[in-house]
Amino acid sequence: MLLHLENKADFEKIIKENERVLVDFYATWCGPCRMLSPVLDEVSEDLPEVTILKVNVDEYPELSARFGVTAIPTLIEFNKEKQVNLFRGYLSKEDLKIALTK
Repeated sequence: MLLHLENKADFEKIIKENERVLVDFYATWCGPCRMLSPVLDEVSEDLPEVTILKVNVDEYPELSARFGVTAIPTLIEFNKEKQVNLFRGYLSKEDLKIALTK
């Protein structure tokens, strides 16, 4: 499932209600972010057990600061509400799927 954060309050709810969440911190003006977007679409179809949550850093700078996002794209994986992985930069579909299935 691929979701776009609609309001700040939903962030905690999504992390809590879904066992595995991959948060994509991105910006619309970021080239590597735009390259990663179709990869995330495909991964969400291939790994339906992982909820992908897209967070626009320009709209939610407080969330970016909270998680120490200093470069985009940054992907943070949560498992049962705990942060378990952090990836910076573009990842291919294959590399991302391997990282998420470990």
